[in-house]
Amino acid sequence: MTDLVPLRRALLSVSDKTGLIELAQALAARGVELLSTGGSAKAMRDAGLAVKDVAEVTGFPEMMDGRVKTLHPKVHGGLLALRDNDAHVAAMDEHGIEGIDLLVVNLYPFEETVAKGADYDTCIENIDIGGPAMIRAAAKNHAFVNVVTDPEDYAALLAQLDENDGATGYAFRQQLALTAYSRTAAYDAAVSTWMAGALGTNTPRRRAFAGTLKQTLRYGENSHQRAAFYTDGSEREGVATAQQHQGKELSYNNINDTDAAFELVAEFGTDTPACAIIKHANPCGVAVGATLLNAYKSAFDCDRTSAFGGIVALNQPLDAATAEEITGIFTEVVIAPGASDEAKAIFAAKKNLRLLTTGGLPDTRAGGLAFRQVAGGFLVQDKDNGFVGMDDLKVVTKKAPTEDQMRDLLFAWKVAKHVKSNAIVYVKDGATVGVGAGQMSRVDSALIAAKKAERMAETLGLPKPLTIGSAVASDAFFPFPDGLMEAAAAGATCVIQPGGSMRDDEVIAAADEAGLAMVFTGMRHFRH
Repeated sequence: MTDLVPLRRALLSVSDKTGLIELAQALAARGVELLSTGGSAKAMRDAGLAVKDVAEVTGFPEMMDGRVKTLHPKVHGGLLALRDNDAHVAAMDEHGIEGIDLLVVNLYPFEETVAKGADYDTCIENIDIGGPAMIRAAAKNHAFVNVVTDPEDYAALLAQLDENDGATGYAFRQQLALTAYSRTAAYDAAVSTWMAGALGTNTPRRRAFAGTLKQTLRYGENSHQRAAFYTDGSEREGVATAQQHQGKELSYNNINDTDAAFELVAEFGTDTPACAIIKHANPCGVAVGATLLNAYKSAFDCDRTSAFGGIVALNQPLDAATAEEITGIFTEVVIAPGASDEAKAIFAAKKNLRLLTTGGLPDTRAGGLAFRQVAGGFLVQDKDNGFVGMDDLKVVTKKAPTEDQMRDLLFAWKVAKHVKSNAIVYVKDGATVGVGAGQMSRVDSALIAAKKAERMAETLGLPKPLTIGSAVASDAFFPFPDGLMEAAAAGATCVIQPGGSMRDDEVIAAADEAGLAMVFTGMRHFRH
């Protein structure tokens, strides 16, 4: 094997024809013979290029609706033959096989077909067979063969040829092979994931996940950890698909927190203005209001200290008045479905503030998978898209919540779904007034949330904390009355919780004795 391999013969067969003609013209100008199939061959001929059909090389026509065209020894022999192996060269001579030095293939648009909601048979027809087979063959033989699977690499290929007088270097071919194998792996992962869904199974024998590199990050959660951001092709509205209008590159923690913020604010739809402020993946303030400005102010007043350096998510396009208010403190990221020109101009003065717009909200009831790595493997589960409405609630106490209390209870429940367990959330008049997150004891979460409310009352100059007269949500059942009693001591008058404890009767009796109204959801929202 030599480092530099001259490029004399290329096979180009692509589904995505972006840049195809320009690449083919550049190769032809270098004296490279062009082979192709079907639509790719026609496109190049229409551009005035000399192209030889693969069918002419193999002696077999394309058949079976194009399912069989490149699966032939004269193609795969040309890709797999070791040019420095005498036996391989002799076999090529004996069977009339010519070497192929460059393979340019991108695959049938399977992922795009699935994303459009195509039926089962259409998806099956868009599974590429010959393409992955050729890619894997060429990548295996990267000692002699270049394989390009992405139009983004066309310019790099031509630059390499210019640099090496029509040849490519081994290190370059290695990188192309890595990209090629990553592509076929991702393609197969997409097919297997789709088929598992189509067959209604969440536990296939083997599970594969894949992504496309969006951004190499400066570091991970900490400066000694390397990190990168990948997209999964789902096009779900959020941080992965958002347009960044200003500010420096997002960090690992920024992306994680921004995702948490936007997923939370999406729970409230678009009818009523809503705002969520996130710090370290936990809400420190969430509110709805008559305007976005009202919602932001109410969310901010839940915990002004934690909001510093936080992430702000809005469920409606950002307006100038809200933008002006947000710039009153240091904020890392603002994400919203859109932003007015006036709001963008206001943010332009804050060079370190990132503004992201998404064009819409994600569907919080849509299905999907969530996974987490553990030592020796990973856990996979359905995305928590559980929803509880007014009709799902069961009043279990003598006192029933009022209509206003019921609205606050459901609001608190939506927020609690996005708070790390054990979660306790106090809400009053459509705004969080105390959030307790991530404690080992539910009692401690209730105490911490109440203490934060007391401190904020002092900061705001209020005569009493806003937890008095509030609704409180618990993400899981109260195993004992003690946590419930802490919430009552903080001033809560009504409670929403899943129920299901062995001591539900004790907890209900304690609620009745304290004069609380309580409803059960029958659903919990652990978030670890």
